[in-house]
Amino acid sequence: QVQLVESGGGLVQPGGSLRLSCAASGFTFRSYAMSWYRQAPGKERELVAVITSAGISTNYADSVKGRFTISRDNARNMVYLQMNSLKPEDTAVYYCNAHRVTIATMRSMDYWGKGTLVTVSS
Repeated sequence: QVQLVESGGGLVQPGGSLRLSCAASGFTFRSYAMSWYRQAPGKERELVAVITSAGISTNYADSVKGRFTISRDNARNMVYLQMNSLKPEDTAVYYCNAHRVTIATMRSMDYWGKGTLVTVSS
């Protein structure tokens, strides 16, 4: 059974930091690119950060570059999002995503967690 379980969300003051974690199970974690998405109230879900399967490459939305860092531990099937200098506009539900495309079969697989709420407010 595939599971992605996010944790680490909560209430933080502007300028503060949080570290989100995502625990993966039920699939070959090291074969999947991992991403963090977020969805603010009344807005569409947006891609925040992505890391390749081996953890060699990362990329970020312009709105979080220089403040957020994505990392992974393939030995522990974990992915993290370190969030610094948080702003009220970072308030959202943050979702963990696993994605893989198999070229030979032209199949793509996506798994999602249920999300963790981050609220940035004084």
